[in-house]
Amino acid sequence: MRKFWDRSVKGVLFVAAIFGVLTVFFILLFLLKDGIAAFYKFGLIDFLFGPVWNPAGAVPAYGTLPLWVDTILVTIGAIVIAAPLGVAGAIYISEIAHRRVKNVVKPAIELLAGIPSVVFGFFGLIVLTDWLRVTFDVPSGESWLAGSVLLGIMALPTIISVSEDAISAVPKSFKHGSLGLGATNWQTISRVLVPSALSGITAAVILGMGRAIGETMAVMMVTGNAAIIPSPITDVLSPVRTLTGTIGIEMGEVAVGSDHYHALFGVAVILLVITLAVNLSARKILKKINEKQAGTGVRKEKKTGFISLPNDHHLTKKFRSNKNLIIAGLPVLLTLIVAGIIPAVILAVLAACANFLSGRLSPRQTQAIAYSLLYAAIGIVLLALAVILFDIFSKGLPAISWEFLTESPRNLGREGGIFPAIVGTLYLVAGAIAMALPIGIGAAVYMTEYTKEGRFSGIIRSGIDLLNGTPSIVFGLFGFSFLVLFLNFGVSLIAGQITLALMVLPTIIRTTEEALKSVPQSVRHGSLALGSTKWQTIYRVVIPPAIPGIITGTILSIGRAAGETAPILFTAVVFSSRFLPSSEFDPVMALPYHLYILSTNVPGATENQYGTAVVLVTIVAVIYLFAVLIRNHYQKSVRW
Repeated sequence: MRKFWDRSVKGVLFVAAIFGVLTVFFILLFLLKDGIAAFYKFGLIDFLFGPVWNPAGAVPAYGTLPLWVDTILVTIGAIVIAAPLGVAGAIYISEIAHRRVKNVVKPAIELLAGIPSVVFGFFGLIVLTDWLRVTFDVPSGESWLAGSVLLGIMALPTIISVSEDAISAVPKSFKHGSLGLGATNWQTISRVLVPSALSGITAAVILGMGRAIGETMAVMMVTGNAAIIPSPITDVLSPVRTLTGTIGIEMGEVAVGSDHYHALFGVAVILLVITLAVNLSARKILKKINEKQAGTGVRKEKKTGFISLPNDHHLTKKFRSNKNLIIAGLPVLLTLIVAGIIPAVILAVLAACANFLSGRLSPRQTQAIAYSLLYAAIGIVLLALAVILFDIFSKGLPAISWEFLTESPRNLGREGGIFPAIVGTLYLVAGAIAMALPIGIGAAVYMTEYTKEGRFSGIIRSGIDLLNGTPSIVFGLFGFSFLVLFLNFGVSLIAGQITLALMVLPTIIRTTEEALKSVPQSVRHGSLALGSTKWQTIYRVVIPPAIPGIITGTILSIGRAAGETAPILFTAVVFSSRFLPSSEFDPVMALPYHLYILSTNVPGATENQYGTAVVLVTIVAVIYLFAVLIRNHYQKSVRW
């Protein structure tokens, strides 16, 4: 009986684990079902490389070239901003910051990650684009540059967190050995720690790139949404339109089954392929790091390009002697191609000055300069957070009143309150967590306790990782195609809850897995040695000490579900409603969507816009703060 019970539980947990893989399969299936028609009807080459996207023209045109080129341009701009700031911030947090400072800076970075994308977009639309318009004296600040700046800020937490983990994972003996040989802290960081963590830092930048490519709401609100390639292509003040923005803007207006409808699913397929490629690259790099750290990787002969030259070859010696010149020359050449001759000359002069000074400064002086740059980088990150929060709270707090929190909206949201939106958001989050939590915990338990590293577990992990990297607008499109149309749920609360549950599922699985892995194996062995079954050991010995980690993951998922807009855009929400939903099949109001419509379609509602933003940020911030406090409490109290 005990064996039967164990096998039954294992079977249920297996179903939960395989759910992630099946979800990725279903998302691909439903996107291809509606998107493949676009490739057939318009031709693959014309659809991918057609120069005009104009579905509403007298002769509709469905060329996606400007859309994916604009997506790449905005992403490059975001990474140019986020990569140096993120890596510098990670170095500061892992190697320089005092423990007390670190305990303040890390939660601040996590809070930056928790700010909903629609709030970033709102800030960009009201503040950033206006600043760009005045500063550069252009008709509108909604541009490629605005999108890149905003996405750069949004990608920072990902790059900082993953880079910091990679730097912290470098064995301490490397650091102690370098310091023991007389190197300064900066020499140790720049020549030992960062090169050792370079693969992880690369993965961090790739993941940040994936975050930027998949973002929808912020780019919809600040890029101007003109489906053109900037001319010249270096015109950062030109309006652009991304793949995600196109889906977000046009999907709500098309007739189901029309050419336009299928073309938008074709755009989603392109977007999903790009993000899958990016996430698979990051996963491959991180896997190599893990193999290297575990000593399980297969050592291969290192090659230079297509041929491998011996160390004493004259070309090898020549390359080494000119290495600094080559390293400095490549960015200058890239800048010349992308930004023109003046920025390239400025960069060349700065590189020449740095090269001139590097040979004349003492190691202590070099360290002082390097530390100053790191302080400046983390200062810029924290300043961005402070400016966003100050603008929203200083203008939004006067709008907060009892009536604002408890009444329904009037006059298109210019008057009245946001009570139905608050309750609708809570309904969506509660339903999503109720669905995702048991599946997520079950999958994590199966992955941690019942599987060994192998091909099968690799497939399940790949499915979960790919689900984690899928853009939120793709979840929304899948929910619209599968739940709203195929299952005929209509735009409803239940469709939104299921869509959000699928989106937060990978977060719950990953955090629960980490919590279970933190329980020592000796505890399991002790329980089994006393005669307990596998499931009794898991249920009574392993899960109880992992509960704080599981709670933390759940709270983070609640925060993400509360702040997302794109997944519920076509599945669950309406802009205004005086009443609460009476059943699971009624549509609901939600704070992120209410803020998006107020800020983009309702003039004269500034006070209620800021008030809604304050309520949304406060809800998410309180949830994240709660998660941080739980984590800190149990990090201090749990000892094995």
